[in-house]
Amino acid sequence: MTDERVSNVVLVTVDSLRADAISPYDDDRHTPVVQELADRGTVFEHAFANGNWTPFSFPSLLASRPVFADNGRIGVTDSPTLAETLSSADVATGGFNAANGFLTSHWGYDDGFDEFEPFVADVGSGVYSRYLAAHPTVEAWLQLAASPFRRLRALARRDGDDLPFLDTSRMFDVERAASRFVEGTEEPFFLWIHYMDPHTPYVPAPRYVREVSSSLVGTHRMLIAHARTGLGLEVDDRTVADLRTLYQGAVRQVDASVGRVLDSLDTAGVADETAVVLAGDHGEEFREHGHLAHYPKLYDELIHVPLIVDVPGADARRVEGAVGLDAVPPTVCDLFDVDAPDEWDGESVLPSVTDGEVLADDPVVSVAVRGESVTAQPIPRSLADGDLLVSARTAEWTYLENVDTGEGELYHRPSDPQQRTDRAVDPTSADAAVIERLRPLVRDHGAAVRQRGADAAEEGVDDAIETRLKALGYR
Repeated sequence: MTDERVSNVVLVTVDSLRADAISPYDDDRHTPVVQELADRGTVFEHAFANGNWTPFSFPSLLASRPVFADNGRIGVTDSPTLAETLSSADVATGGFNAANGFLTSHWGYDDGFDEFEPFVADVGSGVYSRYLAAHPTVEAWLQLAASPFRRLRALARRDGDDLPFLDTSRMFDVERAASRFVEGTEEPFFLWIHYMDPHTPYVPAPRYVREVSSSLVGTHRMLIAHARTGLGLEVDDRTVADLRTLYQGAVRQVDASVGRVLDSLDTAGVADETAVVLAGDHGEEFREHGHLAHYPKLYDELIHVPLIVDVPGADARRVEGAVGLDAVPPTVCDLFDVDAPDEWDGESVLPSVTDGEVLADDPVVSVAVRGESVTAQPIPRSLADGDLLVSARTAEWTYLENVDTGEGELYHRPSDPQQRTDRAVDPTSADAAVIERLRPLVRDHGAAVRQRGADAAEEGVDDAIETRLKALGYR
């Protein structure tokens, strides 16, 4: 047990960050800042998102509640949030989101934050400005054309060589806002920052592409990869490999930004009293099961995410046992010695971090909604948009089911990490026992969700948020 006093907590969430995209989970990756965090902190080997994309995952991350739990809609408007709970205990709170339209005040994510900025800017009424806001890849290409001039200006200002593609991600805005909050806030404080760079489109600065790639992915190949996917053309293996390289470059770009935020803790003299929690909100698919990005599925490339907790004075360790992202809010409360609301579903994992307590490996439930075609817009955001998919995971097993049709799948991940062999097709007695254990959890959760969402209707959102959602590929 650590004797160090924790005064502050920084929660870093990264959109579309799958576990094997960072070096603590895959030695072939290059994320030195996160690796240093893992080397002195606790790495949870089997952390799982509670949904396949942001609006289905984030209710657990900031309110420890399943999606649709309180009103049958996405968001946390009727849930006691982490920021509200801490603010009531006199903890200063700041939240900064890199323009993900699903993490705004419309869905309640500002509740409890003293300072909150989603960076969803007014795009104006002009056709050109609205087009660029809805097509960040095109905007990035225009930035590329201007990059020689941007580089010369950056060199003249001694700003480094990070600039050519960063304006579309709002990464610097989040980073600077976070650093200002740290420097200007008296302890104790809770800071949440959310990065979007690994979300499509992947447009990292070239320096980070060079850092993660043994062979340079040229600008023309990057443009071709985005053009092929954007135009709906056939995507070959080389294009997928290029996209994965660009994605890894974007992950490294976030890694570097996290390092600068952590440096601000040192500058403010609070690093030794600040715990850091890092998590991905969901993963990203690169054709493992036939698609790109994060369409409605529940396989590991979308659900297995990193979770790293660094508490000053605690020993470094790696923890087995399944844990859901709904453990994050109660863990943060535990760090502040604040009681978690009774309504929350998750349990604190701080005893595992500080004392090495073994996790119970209770199954983690995740959900998705899938319409008739998983690649057709709109991407489902409500229960009315298609069938409800629910999965239950332990450290070894995944059982997933379309609870509306009763079709189920079973995978043993240690022997089948790509989840190719469905053991529910011809189950052994041992397989059947696993199904018998996990299927009731899946069906009970599905029934509860359907009951809550029976009369719920999705609310309209303003034009700026809708434009930003369109930019991310959502309608």
